[in-house]
Amino acid sequence: MRKILLIALIIVSFSAIAQPVDKYFESIRNNTVELTAFFSLMPKGGDLHNHYSGSVYAETYIGYVVQQDYVINENTLEVRTAAPVGAKGWVHFSTLSTNGQIATYKQKLMQKWSVKDYNGVSYPSDKQFFETFAGFGIANNSIARLEAGLLELKHRAQKENVSYIETMFTGMPCDNIKIIDTSFNRLLEDAQNKRDETLASTLFEKLYRQIEDKNAKACAASFNEQLAKIHNGLAIDDASFTMRYMNYVTRVIPPADVFKNLVLSFESANSSPLVVGVNIVAPEDNEVSMRDYWLHMQMFRFCHNKFHGVKYSMHAGELTLGLVKPEELTWHINEAVHKAGANRIGHGVDMPYEHNCYDLLRYMAKTNTAIEINLYSNEFILKVKDDLHPVTLYKEFNVPIVICTDDAGVLRSNLTQQFVLLAKRYKDISYEDIKHYVFNSIDYSFIKEDAVREKLKAQLRASFRQFEKDVLATHLNIAY
Repeated sequence: MRKILLIALIIVSFSAIAQPVDKYFESIRNNTVELTAFFSLMPKGGDLHNHYSGSVYAETYIGYVVQQDYVINENTLEVRTAAPVGAKGWVHFSTLSTNGQIATYKQKLMQKWSVKDYNGVSYPSDKQFFETFAGFGIANNSIARLEAGLLELKHRAQKENVSYIETMFTGMPCDNIKIIDTSFNRLLEDAQNKRDETLASTLFEKLYRQIEDKNAKACAASFNEQLAKIHNGLAIDDASFTMRYMNYVTRVIPPADVFKNLVLSFESANSSPLVVGVNIVAPEDNEVSMRDYWLHMQMFRFCHNKFHGVKYSMHAGELTLGLVKPEELTWHINEAVHKAGANRIGHGVDMPYEHNCYDLLRYMAKTNTAIEINLYSNEFILKVKDDLHPVTLYKEFNVPIVICTDDAGVLRSNLTQQFVLLAKRYKDISYEDIKHYVFNSIDYSFIKEDAVREKLKAQLRASFRQFEKDVLATHLNIAY
């Protein structure tokens, strides 16, 4: 009884502080600078939709390739460790430095590897965004570089009061496991063309056995061991910060290879406390992504039946009118939720166009299928913002909402900016709503250890209490 009373008193006290903070928040919600200061200081919980390579800032990548004295193509700006034999137009960064051109080429790379200075005229925004990733491999070509990137993400998160990141880290490096019988691709395409779930499942079972017979478990275990060594060696987790990892598969490759990578990713997530889930990446409007979407959802469904404990999020509905044919907007989130059984949906921008969208929203709310909202990403890539964005629709139907960055390095953004956009654009979203979304970022994370989750939530409650006291003392001259 005493414990119940104590909890009740804490809740009442928490609410008593939050109410005047809410009033102050309403007084500044049209002021970008005031909101930025407010949200910079506010505890923000976790970032659940975070691509590792796209979250490291371009300055870091450029600094590395310059330091290594790699070569750059003067016309295409491609960077390599060495120039192709006999090829012209390649120059070392040291030569550029000697010639006084290094600053110019750094700026050009910044514009190629991020959205810096993008003017919206010279090139489609979605292509500008997705084509940046092709350059990052050269700057992520060693364990040391991956370690440096992870520490960058951690330290930046801590500085803006983010206590947890769930990052899509890297694909499974199991190149020795190959699909030798390429006829599977034709057979899988046939199953897709017929929408034959039984045939698809039969083919998946055959492929699954082949992959498992080639030591898939050993490959996943090796990856997990290496990741744990990096994670623990860097002391990524500490008293104020926690990071976990999502395996991902690329969906623009042949279907048998997508399936292989998916099985390996599930194997890894099934046997590691650090690898907490699986996702699928690459532009959703890509020709292969669109063609194979139904098949990919069947793959996730199959893997779920093999690995019941593994959770997964899904890039689904990152589409809008004009990007694809209208009928293609009606079914991607439906398939991801109903067929693939996704635990969370990333983006979900085409929700208003989805078939029976009200029923779908009610189902997501009932099953606690959270939506990962990426406001600036959706604005830049899809030109979807303000009342074109479905965030208020998700709110109306009580779908769990989490606010995320997507690719903060490419977009030159951070989590603070996402909350500023949320507050300025959607006046019916209150401070209490925003605080709820912050706690959702821990509640709907894929963290496997209950003790870790509860520790993060307890720290978040304490941080909010201190934050709100500071706001009241600073702006309303109220002391608690």
